[in-house]
Amino acid sequence: MKKWSVYLIGLSLTLFTSTTLLSQEWSDSQKEVWETVNTYVNMFDKGDVQGLLSYFDESFSGWSYSLEAPHDKNSIKKMMNYWSTNNKVIYSILTPAKIWVEGDYAFVHYYHTELSEDKEGKKTWKKSRWTDILLKKDGKWMIVGDHGGAISK
Repeated sequence: MKKWSVYLIGLSLTLFTSTTLLSQEWSDSQKEVWETVNTYVNMFDKGDVQGLLSYFDESFSGWSYSLEAPHDKNSIKKMMNYWSTNNKVIYSILTPAKIWVEGDYAFVHYYHTELSEDKEGKKTWKKSRWTDILLKKDGKWMIVGDHGGAISK
């Protein structure tokens, strides 16, 4: 019972923070970028690796906290295929911290809280912090870089 009350407190704080940050006034371009981030994170949550990868530019270079060196789009594909085969997302919420847009360039700082379940039925809460760097190509926001990963609770 104690474990669930900790989860409920965490969820309440996440929702409070989300409401506070989302009440900020965003420009149309910031809203467009944030909608893109929500779209590709939702694809990840649903296990749609191909859909998610369609948002990664061929020039992509990212650096997760858990990796010793930067990785490319091929590495992302391998990691996402492995993860989605062995896990599923039960609950997920994104909270924007800052969105900067200048012409065809943007970066987004955000928090991601998720509850996932592995093949054995073990559920895991994870909080992460990310910065995504985007470039608009042919009218579509593409991820050209990211940095972040799990943060301690």
